[in-house]
Amino acid sequence: MAAILYYSRNPNPRLAVAVAKHLSSDVTFEFAQPFHPDHRDKFRALNPSLRIPILRENGHSLWEADAIACRLSMQARSNFWRLDDEMPEMIRWISWGKAYFVQACDVVHFERGTKQRYGLGPIDQAVVAQGLADFREHARQLDAHLIGRDCLLDSGLSYADFRMASYLAFNDVAGLPLSDFPQIAAWYERIATLAAWSDPFVGLDTPALPPIIGEP
Repeated sequence: MAAILYYSRNPNPRLAVAVAKHLSSDVTFEFAQPFHPDHRDKFRALNPSLRIPILRENGHSLWEADAIACRLSMQARSNFWRLDDEMPEMIRWISWGKAYFVQACDVVHFERGTKQRYGLGPIDQAVVAQGLADFREHARQLDAHLIGRDCLLDSGLSYADFRMASYLAFNDVAGLPLSDFPQIAAWYERIATLAAWSDPFVGLDTPALPPIIGEP
């Protein structure tokens, strides 16, 4: 029986779907709304936080996009999640990305995107300004690392690239100044040409995200 990957169009579930598509994983994709009152009990049993993505297989649920990516890569016998001598380098970039670069992207996207899609209040411009300042600081470090490289690791594409790029797929809303960082812009353009990344929801019955209804 194929595993089930519960997902939505939001950043981390999107990331998990992109990984599964990239690896041609043997999973059934199921769109989920775990916070809906009718679904909470089901999903609380799978993940106490109710958050997706969740990978359900053989009576076991695995949550968190990074853990799911590791599991799917191992199942596919792929080096997308490195298990060799490059694993520490890959994990370094995953860890740094989530703590710094991805976090800064998330802060800006939450104010300009998530809050405006779900009616969570007006944009806090002070929070955006700090997020943009943090983004610029961390983008300078990432941009320097990418000089002369196509990917984060010497050997090529890895999950670290997908994790680092996870919020850039939403930059039409976040408006992060990628053009100020040419190495990052070129790196992300290469990732965006991958079919699994450019539109991971092809062939899936996936409702669109709510429109932006708040401030521009």
